Amino acid sequence: MTIEILQTGKLLASCEAALAQRYTVHKLHEQADPKAWLAENGARIRAHAGSGVQADLMDALPNLEIIASFGVGYDNIDTKAAKARNIRVTNTPDVLNDAVAELTIGLMIALARRIPQADQYVRQGKWQPGASMPLFSELTGKTLGILGLGRIGKEIASRAQAMKMRVVYHGRHRQLSEPHIYYDNLVDMARDSDWLVIIAPGGKGTERIVSREVLTALGPKGMLVNVARGTLVDEPAMLELLQNGGLGGAALDVFENEPSVPQAFFALDNVVLSPHQGSATVQTRDAMGAMLVANLDAHFAGEPLLSQVV
Repeated sequence: MTIEILQTGKLLASCEAALAQRYTVHKLHEQADPKAWLAENGARIRAHAGSGVQADLMDALPNLEIIASFGVGYDNIDTKAAKARNIRVTNTPDVLNDAVAELTIGLMIALARRIPQADQYVRQGKWQPGASMPLFSELTGKTLGILGLGRIGKEIASRAQAMKMRVVYHGRHRQLSEPHIYYDNLVDMARDSDWLVIIAPGGKGTERIVSREVLTALGPKGMLVNVARGTLVDEPAMLELLQNGGLGGAALDVFENEPSVPQAFFALDNVVLSPHQGSATVQTRDAMGAMLVANLDAHFAGEPLLSQVV
């Protein structure tokens, strides 16, 4: 008998094709009545491919063995509920490190040099004889504070050093093998940094960790970059400080209630906005999909999982 798995949202085409070759795949998001479908068929499902799995869905899948998440973050999976039900959870780390780090540096340069605004300046015919944009900033010689020196944080750090930046970091623990200066207090690091990059995990433990106090410490010349989760920042406070000059600028790939973005951001020239594109390259997304499938294959073959988080 083939193993039956469930999707609750669309996945990358290459990932869906690989799943279809190996398993019987049911797509809950394509069912006319998902609740009725689960009631009739949920007991046959042994695995979930994707993310966004909460306890109520687990309850509807009494024989669920594994949740193979597409993405490095798994804060949208109720891992406590999974552990209580002896359901394994995997993610797709490492394969997206370079893509996210590249975008981070790209956002930093775009904000420092106002590249999106410069593009519009030319397109709108504002570049005329005697007219020019103001002078802006550069990364060279600046201090970058990284919130979350994990796999991706380390890749960002190495690229920032290539840009002749000084790197410091804050996290739960000092990493003795890392040469960068460690701050045990995030406010102090923000005060001493020109740039603050957020690349820590989401979840209850880090919700609004970048508070108004942190943002104020970063200051009117400070630049914020968020490529983690929108929930890590006090978004209303950030918006207010960007409007009144209390914060120098922000480059944001994530938002608190995405894809809904507060329209007040759209009017600000000191902001660069991106639609959660951190890992959005063909090679990276293909690799993430392949890792998701490999975790499922390993589970059902009785082999060690590639990237188990629960």
